[in-house]
Amino acid sequence: MNTSIETMSREVVEAIEDKKGTDVLVIRVDGRCAVTDRFVLASGRNSRQLMAMAQAVSEVAHKHGFAAHIEGREAAEWLLIDMGDVVVHLFLPEVRESFQLERLWQQPAATAAPVEQVDAQ
Repeated sequence: MNTSIETMSREVVEAIEDKKGTDVLVIRVDGRCAVTDRFVLASGRNSRQLMAMAQAVSEVAHKHGFAAHIEGREAAEWLLIDMGDVVVHLFLPEVRESFQLERLWQQPAATAAPVEQVDAQ
């Protein structure tokens, strides 16, 4: 297991929780997705909160020597931050419900990769 991916994922979750993000979820997609190993999903109450969460995630990326490419700033309903091995999706609740990425990456129980539910404090 790559400790840097684990560390970066944990720090991303902490950064999101510090900005009061909700419904934080880490999905391991290594071996099933060619472009990344982890998805981190979270919801925010409004566009302003999403932007604050994205900025906090970007700071984690820079700390680890990665450029954080943030997509979706114009509409600010779904922000995607590409950190290489970790890709972060920040949603307004109704947009997250509409796209249902958790369901898309869910596997049958026999072959399921671990999904970690993280409770925001």
